[in-house]
Amino acid sequence: MVRRVIGVGNCDRGDDAAGPACIAALHARLANDIELLSCGGEPAALLALLEGSREVYLIDACAAGLPAGGIRRWNVARQPLPARAGISSTHGVGLAEALELARALGVLPRRCVLYAIEGRSYEAGAALSAPVLAAVESVARRIERASER
Repeated sequence: MVRRVIGVGNCDRGDDAAGPACIAALHARLANDIELLSCGGEPAALLALLEGSREVYLIDACAAGLPAGGIRRWNVARQPLPARAGISSTHGVGLAEALELARALGVLPRRCVLYAIEGRSYEAGAALSAPVLAAVESVARRIERASER
């Protein structure tokens, strides 16, 4: 069983790149026994990354009405994401639905924590906004501390 950090998002759509940016920030910080992966958010790909994991930290952008750069944390192994979480997808099935499918299939890790970072802009070709970049650094520090336990 492995430990993973999975950054969900599209690197070419502004603040949607929060997850992969966090993965980049963690590369020099975490022990070698933790896999750092990026995922575009496709449900099948995410399910494959969750399967066989004992501990997973997910990072994704959200639109939940918080100020840009706001951070929400959920232990999704304990309970489903609330409907108002603002975690959505440009695909037919979003992250919340993929996590519930993983739960139903029995592949959701016993420890699965989601960090959602409120985005400001999701325009094609845009860079991360300053508040989201600061939030990425904050989440990277939180995951680094949590992984040391």
